[in-house]
Amino acid sequence: MPYAADQSAATVAAVLLPGERPRVDAAGSGCFAVLHRDSIPDAMRAVRERPVDAVLVSVHRCGPDQMEVLGHLVREFPGIPTVALLSQHDSGSSEMLLRLGASGVRQVVDVTSPAGWSRLRQVVGQPATRAVARIQGPILDSVAEAPPDARLFLEAMIRLAPEVPTVTRLADQLSVRPSTLMSRFARSGLPSPKNYLAAIRLLHAAHLFETAGLSVADVAYRLEYSSPQSFGRHLRAMLGVTALEFRRRFPFPLALERFVALMMAPYAAIWRGFHPLAAGSWEAGRTVGPSG
Repeated sequence: MPYAADQSAATVAAVLLPGERPRVDAAGSGCFAVLHRDSIPDAMRAVRERPVDAVLVSVHRCGPDQMEVLGHLVREFPGIPTVALLSQHDSGSSEMLLRLGASGVRQVVDVTSPAGWSRLRQVVGQPATRAVARIQGPILDSVAEAPPDARLFLEAMIRLAPEVPTVTRLADQLSVRPSTLMSRFARSGLPSPKNYLAAIRLLHAAHLFETAGLSVADVAYRLEYSSPQSFGRHLRAMLGVTALEFRRRFPFPLALERFVALMMAPYAAIWRGFHPLAAGSWEAGRTVGPSG
């Protein structure tokens, strides 16, 4: 089903020699996807524009003129490991490794032996902890007794929220009619799925804002708003703040705590008997008002 798609594969932005590209692609098969870029600035743009789990830089592809940009990449995106790839030993390798180290690169994978390719898969093939994992834990804990389809709905909504801005598209991904989904929420006494989705999208925004290298425009486009202005209007409508105020006043831990306190905890009793996806199940039981 759409909401059960595997999202586990890592994405790696790579700046490699032409001869290294097919070998890295082969090593990543089934483990990580590679975004090939021609320079460090191009790789940095990729990191700003989309979720990337690691940056892989060939020791033989980076020139001294790119070291300053590489240093900015390492400092501005500390949660994304930058890894050096060594595919041949030559006279310039040692000097370039020193330059990479001075720029902040702390991991080197030597693939001149077969064991190196296995190590590459281990180093860059495990996705970094993303917003989804950090958001899901406290939310699912707050409704620990919810039925399986309710938990599945929450898991899917949290995972899909960055790319799915409307309830219509969310319902389509979950193979349920939008009107049916909205009716189930309304009749149960829960806030609307539109409100849940909008609030969870702001949690993803708060998580992205933890990265100093991302601007307001970067976050807006990552979350598929039509423009930074559209993102700003959403924030003013939801919280009455500008994007810069949101970044300052709602760090991710506080935003998540606030969401659980306002959107989950008061409705814990309802979630225990709520069936948003299982057709007909919700009519079988009595709805329960917010606990308190």
